[in-house]
Amino acid sequence: MARPIVIAYDGQQAQFDHRKIDRSKLYGQRKRIPLDPEGAPCQRAELTGDGAVLIRPGMTAQGYFDEQNRWIASRVLVGLDAEGKVLPRVESTLGAAQQARAAKPEELLDFRPSSVYQLEPVELPDAIAKALESGTVLAFDFNYRGDFHAERAFLLGNEEGLFALVGNPVEPAWLGLEQAIDGSLAEGEPEDGELDFEMF
Repeated sequence: MARPIVIAYDGQQAQFDHRKIDRSKLYGQRKRIPLDPEGAPCQRAELTGDGAVLIRPGMTAQGYFDEQNRWIASRVLVGLDAEGKVLPRVESTLGAAQQARAAKPEELLDFRPSSVYQLEPVELPDAIAKALESGTVLAFDFNYRGDFHAERAFLLGNEEGLFALVGNPVEPAWLGLEQAIDGSLAEGEPEDGELDFEMF
């Protein structure tokens, strides 16, 4: 069992067990399995560019070879920002209390979720439960495993239960008057606004 999600809010702490929700859990899945002539399942593998090494699943997670064919283990890799500066490592937030705050509605609108977790309360103080029941959305930092970037999580509840949306804020790009686009019609575009069914 993974460590719980722990948040601190209004002077109290809440803990939640969690499970990730994906399309296969919602709709089921089908999987094609290639078989060899004897009927045994095949395993995916790839050859390196020079054809000298056969790479099997899981091998690339251990490290990689650089341009001088030196082996670099994954544990010594570091993260770099856009300017090439080394990023500090961010440890997993699971099991460690993260300070939560009430989120503004626009924060959810300017947010791109990448994962959704269904939460099961292990310890839920009344003050936090009442806040969630009243529609308050709680924001906190989230990092499933240690890496170089912590994501944003929003904890919310509805009639189906409690959920955590995990992802990153986005900044929408707006056009101003000084950036007005060319209003002329493209060549061949219908002028009457009707659909051109040939484009389908």
